[in-house]
Amino acid sequence: MTTSFTVDTNKQGIATITLSRPERHNAFDDEMILELTQAIKKLDNDSSVNFIVLAAAGKSFSAGADLNWMKKMASYDWHDNYYDSMQLANLMKTLHHCQKITIALVQGAAFGGGVGLVACCDIALATQSAKFCLSEVKLGLIPAVISPYVLKAIGERNSRYYFATAEVFDANKAEQMNLIHKVFADDSFTDDAKTFIGKMLTNSPKAVMATKELIKLVNRQPINEKLMEQTAKRIADIRASDEGKEGVSAFLEKRKPDWINKD
Repeated sequence: MTTSFTVDTNKQGIATITLSRPERHNAFDDEMILELTQAIKKLDNDSSVNFIVLAAAGKSFSAGADLNWMKKMASYDWHDNYYDSMQLANLMKTLHHCQKITIALVQGAAFGGGVGLVACCDIALATQSAKFCLSEVKLGLIPAVISPYVLKAIGERNSRYYFATAEVFDANKAEQMNLIHKVFADDSFTDDAKTFIGKMLTNSPKAVMATKELIKLVNRQPINEKLMEQTAKRIADIRASDEGKEGVSAFLEKRKPDWINKD
C-alpha cells in the first residue's frame, strides 16, 4: 500500500488525491510515479467519480524529483534513463488525457515536475504565497517530458524565458501566464477552493466532461463542413441524454436540476 499519497472519494463524486510526503516536499520518485499513474487511471475509469482533485499535504505542493531518486539516476545508463523518463511521461499523459475534470490545488513550492503536474490539470488554483520554478537547467537537465503541457499552458514565449532562466515566479505571475486560473489568500485557501468546487458541482457532470472532449475535438481544427457536422452531432447527443433533458426542464421550470445535492 502506498504511503506517498492518499485517495478519498466523497458522495458528490469528488476524488481527492493528496500527495503525502511533506517531509520531502512531496517530491516524487519512480515508485510514486507508477502508483500515482495507476491511481489516476483507476479513478478515471470509476463511473462514480466526476472530478479528480490533486492536492498536497505540508508546506509544498511538489518539489519535483526526489533527491534520493536523483542520486540513483546518476548511476543509470542511457537505457535506464530513457525507461525512467517514459514512466514520468506516462504519468503526465495520463493526467492530461483524463476523461474526468482535474483540479490542482497548489500551495507552497511547485518546482520542476511539480509544475508539470499543475500544467496537466484542467483547472489550477493556488495560494497567494505559492512559488513556481522550472528549475531543471540549474541541475544540467531540461524540462523535457513536461514541456508539451507547460508549453500549452504558458505559451512558447514564456517557456523560452522560464525554461532557460530557471527563475522563480509567484502565483500572480503564474496566473498572468495561465498556469494558474485563480489565486486565493493563504488563510482562506481551503474554504475558497471548496466553494469553487462546490459551484462546479451545480453544473451537469456529464456536460462538463463532454466539454473537455469537445475542446480536444475542436482545438486547431479548421472550421469546415466536417467540424460543423461533428459539433452538431455532439450537441444533439447531449440534448437527447437524460442529463440534457433534465437540465433544460429544470431551467424552464425554474428549479434545481436533480444532479445538485444528489447523494
